[in-house]
Amino acid sequence: MLRENFIKLEDGAVIAFEEYGNANGEPVIFCHGWPSSRIMARLTDDPARDLGIRIISPDRPGISGSSLQPDRKLTDWPRLVERIADHLAICDFRMLAISGGAPYAYATAAAMPERVRAIAIVGGAPPIAEVSDTNALLPLYRWMLALYRTRPGLLRRLFYLVRPVLSLRPPVRLRPLVLKMLLLRPCDAESLRDAAAFEAIFESQRRAWRASAEGVMADAQIYAEPWGFALEDVDVPVRLWHGKQDRAFSFHLAEELAKRLPNCKARFVDGAGHYSLPIRHMREILEDLISS
Repeated sequence: MLRENFIKLEDGAVIAFEEYGNANGEPVIFCHGWPSSRIMARLTDDPARDLGIRIISPDRPGISGSSLQPDRKLTDWPRLVERIADHLAICDFRMLAISGGAPYAYATAAAMPERVRAIAIVGGAPPIAEVSDTNALLPLYRWMLALYRTRPGLLRRLFYLVRPVLSLRPPVRLRPLVLKMLLLRPCDAESLRDAAAFEAIFESQRRAWRASAEGVMADAQIYAEPWGFALEDVDVPVRLWHGKQDRAFSFHLAEELAKRLPNCKARFVDGAGHYSLPIRHMREILEDLISS
């Protein structure tokens, strides 16, 4: 990992980012999940270093070290990516998105096809506003979506209620209990028993909650709304990875999504879940992304 960096924007706001892998390697901009933050990219550090890849991982507005941007939309994100790339003197780049980072990678590819060479989507969130069968979503997401549509004020209060708990760092001895309480797929639970993987996933979530409930809520709201562009507008090469045991987003949703992308190579992995896919297959994912 390289040092923490900040970019100051014209309105005084800042975007925080960290770098992983090889500082002189092929640039890849990382889009973290939800609720998460830039240090989720620790998952990429070792394989990226070995493969000669430079991972640039920013916090989205309102997340961890980045300033909150009121009323932001998904389509605001490409301008910030452009600002980061210009700041680092990077002409073109690839993108890697995990879970809730997927809409942000798609948005950037649609808006900046001349600079985005390819994107890799791992267990990516679909356009939830377009999903007709919500049974294909994690029960927690279905519940949140229903409250957002019917009782948004209650959902907001619940976010503030859980923030103090989710901002805590669980002692190492309690990690097995945490994994058991999450009712994970066996493949995901087994992958998260690795200390480094656990830290990358859960510390990144904790930092997001610790910084601001508002930032986490703003990110969540974006998923529930129309994206502002069509998947058919994403012309750059897409490498779509999805585990067949993914509970967050059924792989059947990913199959339908892949059909809509003009230039997509999809891989559906047997025995892989939402967490185990990026943890166990990161080297393969990065190799494929760089070769595209």
